[in-house]
Order: sequence, then structure tokens, then C-alpha cells
Amino acid sequence: MIPYTVNIKLAARTLTGTLNLQNKTAVDWGWQGLIAQGCHSSILIIDPKTSQTIQVLERHKANVVKVKWSRENYYHNVSSPYCLRLASGDASGKIIVWDVVSGTVHCEIQEHSKPIQDMEWLWNQDASRDLLLAIHPPNYIVLWNGDTGTKLWKKSYAENILSFSFDPFDPSNMALLTSEGIVFITDFSHSKPPGSAGKKVYIASPHASPAHTKPAPAAAPVPTGAKKALNKVKVLITNEKPTAEAVTLNDCLQLSYLPSKRNHMLLLYPREILILDLELSQTVGVVAIERSGVPFIQVIPCAQRDALYCLHENGCITLRVCRTTTTPEEAQNVYELMYDLRSQCDAIRVTKTVRPYRMVICPVNENSAALMVSDGRAMLWELKAQASKAVGNPSSGLSPLYTPLSFCGSPLGPNQKRIQDLSLNSMIGQTLMAGEAPPPSSNQQDIQLKFLLTGLLSGLPLPPFALRMCPPLTTKNINHYQPLLAVGTSNGSVLVYNLTSGLLHKDLSVHSCEVRGIEWVSLTSFLSFATSAPNNMGLVRNELQHVNLPTGRCFAFRGERGNDEPPIEMIKVSHLKQYLVVVFRDKPLELWDTRTGTLLREMAKNFPTVTALEWSPSHNLKSLKKKQMAAREAIARQTVSDAEQTSVESSVISLLQDAESKSETSQAISAREHFVFTDTDGQVYHITVEGNTVKDGARIPPDGSMGSIACIAWKGDTLVLGDVDGNLNFWDLKARLSRGIPTHRGWVKKIRFAPGKGNQKLLVMYTDGAEVWDTKEVQMVSSMRIGRNVNYRILDIDWCTSDKVVLASDDGCVRVLEMAMKSASYRMDEQDLTDPVWCPYLLVPRAALTLKAFLLLQPWSGTFTMDITQVDMKSVLQDPELSLLQRCLLVSRLFGDESDLHFWTVARHEGTQTSPPNHLDICHDVLCESSYFQKFQLDRVHLQEVKRSSYDHTKKCADQLLLLGQTDRAVQLLLETSADNTSYYCDSLKACLVTTITSSGPSQSTIKLVATNMIANGKLAEGVQLLCLIDKAADACRYLQTYGEWNRAAWLAKVRLNPAESSDVLKRWAEHLCSPQVNQKSKAIMVLLSLGCFYKVGEMLQSMRHFDRAALFIEACLKYGVMEYARMLRSLGLREGAALWASRAGSAGQQLMEELFQGEGSVPEAIPGEEGVELSQDSTE
Repeated sequence: MIPYTVNIKLAARTLTGTLNLQNKTAVDWGWQGLIAQGCHSSILIIDPKTSQTIQVLERHKANVVKVKWSRENYYHNVSSPYCLRLASGDASGKIIVWDVVSGTVHCEIQEHSKPIQDMEWLWNQDASRDLLLAIHPPNYIVLWNGDTGTKLWKKSYAENILSFSFDPFDPSNMALLTSEGIVFITDFSHSKPPGSAGKKVYIASPHASPAHTKPAPAAAPVPTGAKKALNKVKVLITNEKPTAEAVTLNDCLQLSYLPSKRNHMLLLYPREILILDLELSQTVGVVAIERSGVPFIQVIPCAQRDALYCLHENGCITLRVCRTTTTPEEAQNVYELMYDLRSQCDAIRVTKTVRPYRMVICPVNENSAALMVSDGRAMLWELKAQASKAVGNPSSGLSPLYTPLSFCGSPLGPNQKRIQDLSLNSMIGQTLMAGEAPPPSSNQQDIQLKFLLTGLLSGLPLPPFALRMCPPLTTKNINHYQPLLAVGTSNGSVLVYNLTSGLLHKDLSVHSCEVRGIEWVSLTSFLSFATSAPNNMGLVRNELQHVNLPTGRCFAFRGERGNDEPPIEMIKVSHLKQYLVVVFRDKPLELWDTRTGTLLREMAKNFPTVTALEWSPSHNLKSLKKKQMAAREAIARQTVSDAEQTSVESSVISLLQDAESKSETSQAISAREHFVFTDTDGQVYHITVEGNTVKDGARIPPDGSMGSIACIAWKGDTLVLGDVDGNLNFWDLKARLSRGIPTHRGWVKKIRFAPGKGNQKLLVMYTDGAEVWDTKEVQMVSSMRIGRNVNYRILDIDWCTSDKVVLASDDGCVRVLEMAMKSASYRMDEQDLTDPVWCPYLLVPRAALTLKAFLLLQPWSGTFTMDITQVDMKSVLQDPELSLLQRCLLVSRLFGDESDLHFWTVARHEGTQTSPPNHLDICHDVLCESSYFQKFQLDRVHLQEVKRSSYDHTKKCADQLLLLGQTDRAVQLLLETSADNTSYYCDSLKACLVTTITSSGPSQSTIKLVATNMIANGKLAEGVQLLCLIDKAADACRYLQTYGEWNRAAWLAKVRLNPAESSDVLKRWAEHLCSPQVNQKSKAIMVLLSLGCFYKVGEMLQSMRHFDRAALFIEACLKYGVMEYARMLRSLGLREGAALWASRAGSAGQQLMEELFQGEGSVPEAIPGEEGVELSQDSTE
């Protein structure tokens, strides 16, 4: 008969624990909506919405030091689908690029053998989205193709590079943070390495520069105490190397460009954050911590608003928002960019082993943050806005924070549904420029921000661990079986995990010291023992606890015993869970009845010392039950044969007998069971236990080839002994044969048979790894060894099903592996998750795109139908008031689609002009309206002017003011030049020129001639200035473009030209961006979109094959010429939708209509493997 084994399907998985110090920087939150985190040599993928681990990637041999999600800044279609791609770098210099859904590797990259310092996917060019830039210590920057693993170029620098940051507004600029200062690179390109060594800038530490105190301008008010403190904390940025005592060490922790406004950078020090304006290389803002405050570890600048998320050493996350100045008087007195503290979350308790490592924020919405703690916890905080109670609290000195009453960028309809706190820019209104009136209160609301803890993931505590899997699945317990794993920890608690979901089922605080072993006595209760540290006599306190899982009740199993006795070595429960043997180090063993909790026998003093012990699987329960049944039947017959008994009475009697028999089977039967043990000489003893009688059986003399026996395992007719020298001895009890095999792997720590009838696999644990043996064939099935195929030491092992093993390792993880013991990542779609996860990236490409088409537009059905789990989203998406542009914005947020989000943000803004004009945020830079952009630039120059501290700074400010047309202020600055300066004469003349310029013909033509000559002779900036003086800024822009200064020209057009001229300049720029050598068509589209050239945008989207975006855009522009979207819908199997678009295209769509409905009544063609799509299609019809 074939042995019948039921196998509950458990996925291979890893339960992770505490982090290594090298994992500190290895965390990233991607546009895809998932968090990746390094834990020792594995990488966890966490879903922050449901706070569960949905994948663990294992391939690295060393600790993971960096992880980076690829960016989603490209157009998605079937050939370039939504996919989860992650790069991870480890301490041995290896980079692996993963396909996270399947857990497989795209490519492996190795250059040097030192830890990867930093890496980033290049996101801002259309040529390729596979490019990965990495820092290989000490001083190399290498650009890789992350799909194939080929090296594109490599460049070395003079100093050690710590990290880098890209300018979000100009992909050719990047800054490297080195051990001595900062290196600015302005010619970064993916096609060739940077040509120059970059511009080096040294940073003297903020407190070490006595020379740098700027004389206060006479008119300025005397600074208050706080201002004085801020003025001290200026940073000296020089191009010369500072003297040795001025800069001891570059203690700058981090450098980042601000994504919210151009040419600004932040430097983080433990006690302050400095905001630099890079045009002046000058500090324009300081966020300092008072003396008693907690130092910073990390700061993340936001893009949607000028705000900073800061992480402090006590694990507190604070949000600081840039202060807005409402009146011109206030604006005149502003000396710094002020960042006000608007919200903070609770701190954590920091100990020697528990400290905050890193924080990440959601890049799509920027309103949730995750904190990674060294003990393996991940805390998920969400920012919530609530209407403020007080009408502006004057004592706090903070201006009120307003929230815009709009949804997805458009004003809210009278009864339109909205999603609260969708993203940072829908929670906080725009920063007001100086002198701008605050908008009417009707479409604003005064709010306060709060952090709310919405999720918490915790890991295993520090190793060592003791593992024990609950009794195996059988045909009897199949209805209520749960695969529970008990993990005993070093702090005395026992964690019980459910291995189907991988989640913690119970955390029980059972002992006061390290748990040494666990034995289950039923599916819902177990015994665990712990021993305290020995006293000077070598005696300990033994704790043996019985724990009932459903109630959590635990009691001391040995009652008052346990103080001052030799330590317990092991506990063994018999197969029928009737008896328990407790083995001590220097004391005879005890035999207990587990059902009643009574001591059956304490062995005599002369009892041999036990080195290994195991219960026999054979017992006489079946024969006992047969006897009992026979006896009971006899009684029943006797009863029935008495004829006087009426039928009623007999039924009562039978009920009584039933009850009696039930109680007997549960208590009275004590079956006979046996156990074997070995003594120090290797002699095997056989002992029988029945009820409370203990009989000594046969003794088998020691086997000469074996050393001291360390462990025994017994199943069926096979008995296996393992010794301290690594020999395994297989006994076949039926055939009376024994076979010894030397494994040459040292001490055999533990051996266990696999569950399941007839399954004779054996798991063997050594000090350096583990093996699986087949005892029928007596041969090894699989093996793992530290240093060869894994880099962790195994602490404990067990079987969790008939074909899976579970290992605890010293890297703090517990792994469920296949029998082959190859640690492998699993497919995410095979996971059995407790909560459903919203992540379109997990779908096959066609399904993801169908879902997107479904969410965006359903013109083929009159109303908008959906079947999606997210309830609040569902009601909003079905809301008839939701405009198409709002819907496109919302879906791009749901999908975390970076390029879609940028496109629709600008499109929404251009397409809907509201009565109080709401501007595009300044993070869109040149795409903003000219008036808003000008105000921002003037504000900025004003700040630069206040901050200037040298002649260079003053000169730059004067130049900017001239370009902005602020001639009076520029003249004042020019006249400040001191007489001993070489430029004194020049500046004085320039001041005269600026004040005397008249618009007479001859002077204009002279100046124009001089300007063109200057430009021709390489003095571009000076020539442009002169042209701006005589209001020929359009010519100036043309010259700038001719000489390749495209960004400068765009800036000048925005601040000086009227809309028509400015539009010409920007259109030329767009053409330049489209040229093959630049290939930034997506940026060109944004520029054209901001100019309102909708027709051109539609054409370009079409030519770039961005069909669905084009169709939606044109639909939004109410022009219908959209064939390709119809074809795309048809290819996805959405026939009705395709027909609708085709009918709109008039004659052009005739052919497609015929194709769609040839042989009327034909069913829409099914797509193999897309049943889900077909169903949803039918439901909408």
C-alpha cells in the first residue's frame, strides 16, 4: 500500500530579525509604492499600506548596504510595462539587479571588492531607463547598464567619494560629497564620462571660521538673540583648501539638491541644516537645533512643497515647512529662509541595541514616512491634516497653514467627493511670494498637521533561537490544523508564528532567561524549559513551563522544584504525548506524566549518565483499545438480554455507557511506551513505561567504531545514532543490521526524522551546517555548509512539513527552505497574503494596462463602474463630478507613474484656469507662469542680497538685478565697490551707464553694437546684460541659445519677455530638446504643454507612440481624432470601447469598425491567459 501523506502547502519564506549596522543605509521607497530594506544579506520588500512583508530576496553573500528602486519616469505600454526592478549593492562590492515579482536576477555586477557607497538610476533622459550610476570605493564612479550588466564608462576622482546627488532640474549637474568637501560636476552625460575633474569646494566646519563675520549693513535692525545665533552658524565655502586647524574633518552627514526649487542645496550637520543658494555659493537658510535639542541623522527634502522631513537621533520624525511672508514690510526684514516646525511624531526608546537607522518617504504623495529601527522594526507614519481649532495662535509665532479646497488640482465641486490627505500638495497650500495678497478664505482652510502611526512591522529578537514545529498534519486533525512554529528566544519569550502567512500568531513571555528547548504536547500546548546562569557551585534555577496557546495560560510544570539544581539538558515527550523525560547534567533523569502533571519516577543515584535519549514510535494503544471495546460490547449485550428492561431505560443506559467510554478513552488508558538512551560509554539501554511502572529492558553493548553518542532518532524500524566525531550509525531493527557512515563534519548536534508515514528522510545538524539523508537508501540528499553556499551559522533545525525544513541562523533569521536547502526567493504571486495588496506592478503587463484603461475612461458605458477593493478610492472614482483631468491625475498617483503624474499636473493646470489663479508649484521651474516665476526670482535675489558677504557675491547680485530689470537697486550695489578694488573704475562707469540710458536711437544702436562685439569675443554674460539694459532681451535670448546656454535663455525669457516673445524662445528650446543628440522629447512636451501648444503636444505624443496619453489628452481638449487608442483598447480585448473611439474618428475609423464587427454577433476575441480581463469586459457591457 502506498504511504498516504497529506502535505499542507507552505511557501518557502524567511522570517527576518534585527538589522546589521551595515544595513543602516539600505532602504528605499519606490514610485511603485513598496519599500525595500536590506537585512543582513537579504532584502525585504514591504507593502506600507498593509504593513506586511511580501517578498524576501536572497542571493547576496555579504551584508546589503544600498538598495534603489528604478524610477517610473517613462511612458508605460505593453513593451515597456509596469515592472518591479530593484538594484542592491553589498559590502563586497557586488550589485544585483532584481526582478522582484519573480525573485529572479536580471544581472550581477562586480567592479571592486569594497562596499558600494551610493547608487542611483538615471531617470531624466529618454534614451534608456536601464542606466545605473554607482560609487565604487574609494574614488570611482561607474555607469552601468542595469539590464545587461555591461560597463558604459568609469571615472576616478582625487578624493574618497561618500555620496552624490543629482540636480533634479538639470541632469548634467551633479554634486559629489567627498571626504574633504564637495565636487560639482556640470558636464555629466550618460554617453561619456565627465571630462573635467569638477569644481572643488571646501567646507570649513560651521563653528571653526572666526574670520567669517559679515559686517551688518547700517540700515539693518540690530539682530535679536536668535538672529545672532543664526549669524554665527554661517558656513564658509571656499575654493582654497582650508588650513588644518580650520577643518578637522568633514562632518557633513548628507548633501541633497532641493527638488522644490532650482539651484538650491541642503547640507546636513548633526546640529544644523544649511540651505545653500548655488548661484552665490552662499548660505540662505539655517535650521539649527537649540542646545538641549536632539541632533539630526538624516533629512529628506520634498518636491511638492518647500518642506523638509528630518529624522533625529531619538527616532522622532519632524516636518518643517518653509515660512511664507505675507506683507512687503515683513519681506524686507527677512534674513533667512525660515523652516518652521509644523509636526512631529513620537520618539522611540533608544538603547544600546535599539536605535533609529533611516527614514524614507513616499515619493508619489510625500505625506507618509517609514522609520527603520535597528531591531528590525519598521514604523509607518502618515501625515494627517485637521482643521485648526484656534484662529491662528499668536503665542506660537507661526503663521497659519492653509490647505487648498481643491481636489487633484481643480477646485472642488459643490458636492464632489474627495480623498482626504491625498498628497502633500493637496494638504498644504502654496508658499506665498512677498507682497502677494493671501487668497480669499472661501477656498482655503486653516489646518494643523499630525503624524499618525498607521503600521508597524516587527522582526525576530536577537539570536540564539530554539525552534520546534507543532505536531504534523494527519487525517484526524486536518480540519483544525494550523502550521505553528514555536521560536524560543534569548530574552525568555516564546514567539509562535503561523507559517502559512508568515505572521506572528502569539508572543508569549514565558521565562526569565534564555529558552533552551521546546516540546509540543498537543496542537495547542507546549512545554518549554530555560536555565539561568550557574552560581559558584555550578547550580542553576531550572524553569519548565507548560503553555496553553488559546488561553495563553502558563504554569510551572515541576511545581516548586527547580531552584539550585544541576541544569536541565533536554526534555523529551513520548509519541502518544503521555510521558515526559527530563534529563539533567549531573543528576538522574525524571519521568513525568504529561496528562496529570505528576512525577512518576525519579531515578536512583546510581542511574547511568544520559548522553542521548529518544522515545520509540511503537506502542500498544491499538491492542488496548481493542480489548476495551470487546469488554464494553460484552457489558452492552448483557444489558440488552435482560428482558424486563423497557426500551426507554435501555436507551438511557446506552447514553450513560457512551459517556463513560468517552471519559475512559481520554483518561484511563495508559498505553505502554518505550525509550532508549545511551550512557557515556556508548551502551544503549531500553526502558519500558506503562502507567506508573518502569521496567528495565535489554542492553546493547557499545559499537566500537562510534565515539560518544550525541543524539538518537527513531522512526518505524530505523534507529539512527550520531556521535561527537561526525559518525552516523543506521540500525535496521527488522533485519537486525547496522551500518556506520563517517560524515567527517564533526559533532552531530541534532538529528530529526521527517513527518509523514513512510517518509524516512533525516535532517542532521552539525556545527558548520546541515544535511538531509535518506535512511532507506542510506545516502545524502542535500547539504549546506557555512562559507561554501551560505554565510550564516545554523543554530537550530526542524522539519516543518514532510518536504520543507526550517532553520534558525545567527544572522537573526528563521528560514523555511525546500529539502534541497538552497535559499531562494519565491514568486510573489504564489504568496498566501493575509491582506490584499494594491500594486498594479504585480500584474502581468496586459492586465495592468487593462486595469489602467478601465480606471481612466469608460465611455462605452454610460456610468462609471468598478470593482476595486479600496473603498474610498472607489466612491471617488465613480463620482460623476470628477473631471477627466482629475481622474488622470488620480490614476497616475494610484499607479505611482512618475511621467504620467508630471504630464497631467501641468496639463490640468493649463487646461483649467480658475478665477483666483492658482499657480503651478515652483518645483516645475520654467513651466510656471511668468508673473509667478518673476516674483520668485525677485524674492530670491532679495535674499541673496541680504546674505552677500564678499565682492563676488555683490557682483553676482548686481548682474541678476540688471537682468531682472531692477536698475535702481543694481546701481546702488555697483556703487558699493570700494576704491581699492580692481573693478572700481569699471563698476562706477557701469553705474553711470545704467542710470543715463535713454531710448534715443543712436545710443541704442551703439550699445547694441558693443554688445554683439562682446558676445562675439567670448564675453557672453556681459553682452547679454547690455542687451537687457536697452530692452533687447529677445535678442539676448537668441544669442544665449546660439551659444548653447538653453537654460539661461529660458530663464531670461520667463523674467523679461512678453508672452509672445517668451513663447518663441521656449518653442525653439523645445525643438532643441527634440533633436536626436539631446533626445529629451518628454521634457519638450512639458515645455510645449506649459505654453498651451495643445495641438503640437497631441502630435508629438502621437509620434512618440504614447497613444493612450494622446487620446486622453485630446479627449480632454475635446478634439476627436483618436484611432490608435481604439486599436490599443481592441488589442486589450475591450471591444466596445474600441468601437466607440473608432466611430468618433469618422471615415478613418470605418475600417476598424468593420474589423471589429465582421460577422455581426461574433464574440470579442479572447486573449489567452486574460480571463480576468474578459470577465470585467462583459460586466461593463
